[in-house]
Parts: sequence; C-alpha cells; structure tokens
Amino acid sequence: GPWTNWDLYHLAYETEKSLLVPTFDGLQAPKHLSHFTPLPHQLEVAQNVIEQMNGKAILADEVGLGKTIEAGLILKEYMVRGLVKKVLILVPASLVSQWAYELNTKFFIPAVAQKKSYSWEQADVIVSSIDTAKRSPHRDIVLNLEYDLIIIDEAHKLKNNKTKNYEFAQRLKKKFCLLLTATPVQNKIDEIFNLVSLLKPGHLGNQSNFEEYYASKNRSAESDEDLKALINKVMVRNRRHNTGIDWPKRHVRTIFVEFNEQEQALYNDIENWRGQDAFTSAFSSLTLKREACSSREAVYYSLKKHVEKRQKENEHYIKDPHIDVLMDKINHIPFNSKANKALELIKEIDDKVVIFTEYRASQMYLQWFLQQHGI
Repeated sequence: GPWTNWDLYHLAYETEKSLLVPTFDGLQAPKHLSHFTPLPHQLEVAQNVIEQMNGKAILADEVGLGKTIEAGLILKEYMVRGLVKKVLILVPASLVSQWAYELNTKFFIPAVAQKKSYSWEQADVIVSSIDTAKRSPHRDIVLNLEYDLIIIDEAHKLKNNKTKNYEFAQRLKKKFCLLLTATPVQNKIDEIFNLVSLLKPGHLGNQSNFEEYYASKNRSAESDEDLKALINKVMVRNRRHNTGIDWPKRHVRTIFVEFNEQEQALYNDIENWRGQDAFTSAFSSLTLKREACSSREAVYYSLKKHVEKRQKENEHYIKDPHIDVLMDKINHIPFNSKANKALELIKEIDDKVVIFTEYRASQMYLQWFLQQHGI
C-alpha cells in the first residue's frame, strides 16, 4: 500500500483521528507546539472560546498576559481540526511583520504579511493593517472574500460605529471572529455595544432599545449584573492577580509636565482655530491637540501633510492663513518640556529604558534629542 513508511502512516492516522473527534474535549493544538508551552490561563482561554463561545470572542486580558498567544492558540486549534483555512488578521501597521513572524515561528502557521494586492487571494493566512485593507484596490477584494476566521488586534479602536474602519470591519464575511483589546470595560456603554455587535449582531438587542435601557439610565458593564452576564458570554478577561503566576511587581508613577509659554500658545491657537481648513473627520482638533501635547514636530508634520493633500486634490486650493500662524508658533517653541523631563528621568534611572510615543515625528525627534545629549 501507500503507507510503506511507518512515520508517515502514523502522522496520517493521528491527523485523521484529530479531525474525527466529534466534540472539543480538550485542545489538540498544544501537541503540535513541542518547542513552546502556553501558560495555563492561555490554554483555558483558548478552550473556553472554542467550546463555550463558538469562536466569537473579545480577548480582553490585561496587558502582558498574552492575548496574541491566545489568539494564535485558537487559530492553531481550528486549523488542526480542519475547521479554518482562510484567515484575515488586522493589526496596527507597525505590528504586521511581528504578527506574521510570531505565527510562523511559534505556531508553525504560514502567515504572510500583506504586500501585494494578489496576496489576499493567494495566501490562506494574511496579516495586514486595517488602513491598507480598506483602501482601493484592496477593499473590494477583501470584502468579496469569505474568511473562516478574522482576528482584529487593538479592537478598542473600532468602538465608534460611525467610522469607516468600523463599517469596513462590519462588512467582512466571517465564520469565527476574535477581537483583541486590553481596555473594553473602561469604554462607554455604547462602545461596548458596538464591539459586541461586530462579533454577534443582536446579542445585546437592537441599538435603540439597548441605549434606552442601559445608556440613558447610566448603567455600566461593571454594575449591572444582567449586562455583565451577557457580555461575559462573548468576552474573556484575565487579570494578573488571578492567573496564579508570580509576576514582577509593577510600579506606576504619573508625572505631570507643564507646557512652557510657547507650547501653551500653540495649543490655545489650535483650540481656537475655526478657519476653512479646520477640521474634518480625518484632520481633527482633538488629534492636533494630542500632537501638541507630544511634540511640535508632530503638529508640524500633520499640518504639512494636510496642506500637501489638499493641494494634490485641488490645484486651486488656497491655504488657510491660520496654518501659517500655527507654523510660526511652532518655530517659536524653544524646547520640548516633555523631552527635557524624559532626559532627566533617563539620567536618574541610569539603566535600560523603553520610551513609547504615539507619533512617529515625536519618536524621531526624541531619537535626535537624546543623541544630542550623549544617549
């Protein structure tokens, strides 16, 4: 017969046996991960999502507990069982390569980082940013495909159902879906409704009835037992203290940094801007104010990019004069108050330090600034 090689026969037999299991009585995936042992709470989450939640869940463990590992385990389990083949993973642009690498090296899942439009149809497991996926020519291709499983990282960014990202995610065709977020219970009640509705439309009723019953009466997911029970049917949330693991202690210190006079003037001018260019949904007052709290470079880059975009769209575009006012304010900022404070802390710590910043322009400025001070 064809099975003259015992190892091949044994492999084929085990594969067939795993596919014939009529119910999910324990996970099969860990047997295929000999070089890597998931933590007990991660195994528990994977089993719970598959057995109790039918593969539709919000993974909301606290930061550092391994939501990516949990998602990888669930994906691997479904693939081992032959229930999932076509997979779309939407993550922040900066994490696309990391996700693809980890799925390949830890789980032996042939994930591909999206680079060309033909990748959508050719690759079974594809990792992309939502901004890439929703743009032409990718959008139509992605929306026409039927996915067995969709994973969305940092799903709290989809909390507003009026955004294009939410509308895009809602239209994706899927059998199973995982939403990864560390902060769902801190969201407003309507934001929780929007996230749950991406997974299981109708699970919390229709929006108007839900808002009338819960939002208008200031109920919360923490205080209302009925709502909590409904949410717990689609959400898993582990905290560090209930994993049974002896985690290193985390010390948090909040340091308030005051604007200098020129930074405050820039912030005030952004807040008071009411000109023709002020503000569209993609170019909002809130975004510019947050950038002003980060660095003058972040504001400068946003304004410059906005003007270039408008000029490209309309050759007769006339720049709002207030943009020049803001640029002038930027030029008169003598130093970055936060950067100075960061430098002070780094010298005080005298050890390895990781700095997180939301804006690339701020990151590049910090790199230059610290190098100027011998760091």
